[in-house]
Amino acid sequence: MPPAATPAPVPDRDGARGGPRPIRNPLLLAPAGAGLLTAAVFLLATALARSHPLGPYTRNVVDLGQQYLPYHAYWRAFLLGDTHGDAFLNWNSGFGANFLGDIGTYLSSPFSLLVVLFPADRPELALYVVTALKIAAAGAAMAALLIRLRPPVRPGPWPLAALLGAAYALSGWTFNHGASVPMWLDGLIAFPLLCLVAEWARNGRRPVLGPLVVAVAWIANFYTAYMATLGAALFLAVRLLTADPDGTPRRRLAALLRAAWTVGVGVGLAAPLVLVVFRGTKYADPTPETVFAPASWAELLGRLLPATANVATPALFIGTPALLLALTLPFHRAVAARVRLGWTALIVLVTLSLQWGPTHLLWHAGASPNGNPYRQTFVLCGLLLVAAWLSAAAGPPRPAALLGAATLLGAFALAARGSADIDAWTYPSAGAALLLALAAALLALRATRAEADRAVADDGTAVAGASRPALSRALPVAAAVLLLAAQAGETVVGGMRVERQQRADVAWSPRIGPWQRAVAAEVARADAWPAYRTDPGPLPGGNEPLLLGGEGADAYSSLTTENTSRTLDSLGFGHYAKGRHPETLDNPVTDAIFSIGTRIRSEATAPVRQDAAPDGTATAATTPVPPLVTVHPAGNATVDPEESAFRNQELLLGSSVYTLPAVRRTGATLTARCPAGTEVWFWAPGYKGTAALAGATPADFDGRPPAVRAAMRALGTVPPGGAVRVELATDRRITLPRQPVGCLDRARLAGAVERLTATGATRVTTTGHTLTAELPPGSTGVAVVAVPRATGWRCAAGAAEPVSARSHRGLLAVPLDGRATRVTCSFRPPGVRLGAAAGATALLALLGTALLARRARRRARRPEDGSPEGSQEFTGRPHEARSSGRDADYAARRTGA
Repeated sequence: MPPAATPAPVPDRDGARGGPRPIRNPLLLAPAGAGLLTAAVFLLATALARSHPLGPYTRNVVDLGQQYLPYHAYWRAFLLGDTHGDAFLNWNSGFGANFLGDIGTYLSSPFSLLVVLFPADRPELALYVVTALKIAAAGAAMAALLIRLRPPVRPGPWPLAALLGAAYALSGWTFNHGASVPMWLDGLIAFPLLCLVAEWARNGRRPVLGPLVVAVAWIANFYTAYMATLGAALFLAVRLLTADPDGTPRRRLAALLRAAWTVGVGVGLAAPLVLVVFRGTKYADPTPETVFAPASWAELLGRLLPATANVATPALFIGTPALLLALTLPFHRAVAARVRLGWTALIVLVTLSLQWGPTHLLWHAGASPNGNPYRQTFVLCGLLLVAAWLSAAAGPPRPAALLGAATLLGAFALAARGSADIDAWTYPSAGAALLLALAAALLALRATRAEADRAVADDGTAVAGASRPALSRALPVAAAVLLLAAQAGETVVGGMRVERQQRADVAWSPRIGPWQRAVAAEVARADAWPAYRTDPGPLPGGNEPLLLGGEGADAYSSLTTENTSRTLDSLGFGHYAKGRHPETLDNPVTDAIFSIGTRIRSEATAPVRQDAAPDGTATAATTPVPPLVTVHPAGNATVDPEESAFRNQELLLGSSVYTLPAVRRTGATLTARCPAGTEVWFWAPGYKGTAALAGATPADFDGRPPAVRAAMRALGTVPPGGAVRVELATDRRITLPRQPVGCLDRARLAGAVERLTATGATRVTTTGHTLTAELPPGSTGVAVVAVPRATGWRCAAGAAEPVSARSHRGLLAVPLDGRATRVTCSFRPPGVRLGAAAGATALLALLGTALLARRARRRARRPEDGSPEGSQEFTGRPHEARSSGRDADYAARRTGA
């Protein structure tokens, strides 16, 4: 008898025969590949744009330099315990501001914690790394979603999922908006993750993990998470109609209820932070109402093309190859008709929703934003890439589908030719990418046919060309290389051009360099909080107290309260951002009012440029000021923001220190009379131009109401004889307040400071969000705390119960009866208690869900016919336990989905 044949090694699931198996799980390879590709392309685009930290040019455009960079620098100091305040209150900005609301607005992303890994003097590098990691994570998340949207029997190529995931993360929205507003990038990550949660809800899986993902998304950035949640709801609706064609209405309703429960519990878990932000917006300085004006269709279509940048139009670029694949979906007959119809209709409807006023408001939570009216565009980019994947994963599109898609793409490009957003690089890069993508598609199609020929040959049928296995292996590789070159190359060029256009077209701040470090060193040396405040003074950018230390008026936040803005406006401070960015005021009277004992004055030693970190010098000047808490007579406690700022300063100081002369205007000349030797101050919040005393250096004013309000400034000293003559130079219509000139008597101011110091607090202490002041015995009237009054402050005199703080001309006030020798004020952000209650309720709901899920798993594991069977759909375990019949049924239902 012949010897028994040796059995061949049994192949494992990946086809390997014996030995250690290579990692071939597409569920892991696709996200990993997408993340690495995304990071590489983003870094290359930064390097080609010569942007810091990979080049000499600043990346600090608009709010990136004015808000997000300073907030991340302060966040690092806060996490390491180097700040005066705590999670409730920031003592540095705006003379005391709600910090928990700012955490929820700017800093609550888990990625923001990484700033502690970087040196204190490298916040730009830290923020860039955080930005790059967020973008890479978005690519990985989208790839993880895409690879799961195909049935296991035909999962689609994981490299294509990785490429499309990177296309999503590197869309025009990312380069034009997300990279310069890094907290919005958390919404970019959230959208594919929430779509995964929708898939879990549809299949009755992961009932505990789903709410946790929703919670993290809403905590990281609730604003864009809201948009991502709307997008995921649309995704779920289409999946219910297309992926489960035989599903009953009852099953679909059950899936919707599971999704609603998941979102409700997740948002509830995020409520302790989200409600604080929501309540904070209620008290924030309101911005002027914006009426949505949709972009023209030529502009909208133009934004599908590379190298276009405009914050007023939707940034829809996803790469010409990816867009070509998305446009093949309606024509790709290998995809089920219901899938083609459902996804095409969804994309058309979402595109139309960008342009219609009511749906614009729905996308933006009922409030049309000031600037960037298409913030939700990343959702449409994601849906386009889902369409591209559903088309390409079913097999390479045939020539007819490619022709239809190329025709549509050409029509879009032709219609966009009149758009002002078109760059010199737009059409050349799009054309080159289109040619490479078409070549890649044709090679992939040829490779598919060659593989089919090999399969037929393996069955014993002679097929011409089937004896060339090397060619069939080379064709897919060549197609992948061409597609990668087209997508990545075009994205790099487009990203580079967008960064360069932003530097040229929008406001920017210089890089951090020796100038800022010199100021920070002076602040650290002079800081004596809470004995008095140290103001770092103005530098290019904003939020200097957060970036450099100290305690000043400058505070740029979406949650700057209306009372803070109006109070500072009434005292002659200037502002930007329609009131949400008060700026510092170098004025001795307001320094006395707010106990600014040390002021840093600095200047650049060379012109400030985009391509260099500025050098500069800084000096500290210390003057006697009253303590943070002073005692005033009870009486009228209001100020008029439109009244004389000089008079409002005197009312808060409690003494008359200005001479307020009658001013006569003749053309562009103002004349008045003041005591010789007093200081001339000019206040004209709506004036743009220069003002100068005769023979003195002109002072610049930049009033552009309502966005920018000019601060009052000193013009010089009144000459002997007392004649004041102010020359104005402007190319605009001159609009002045009733009292534009005040003459400050320094001797009278010194006397007022001495009186307030003698009757004010003898000792002031602060701990986190609480301030305590010791007062002289017998103090009567009202104790005024040099902090703008805001909802959330509670104060008490002596042993009395704390009550909501009163206001004295916009500042915190505590009535005194002569018996109390101590006042205490503490801040609790509005919404904290309600948010905590909602969070606790959601946590109980999550625990209940976990217990029910555990009981259901145990019940499903009980043997009913002698063999155990697990509830694989519910638990999310692998599908090995399913019978071949269930696999076949599953594949039949999901074909083409």
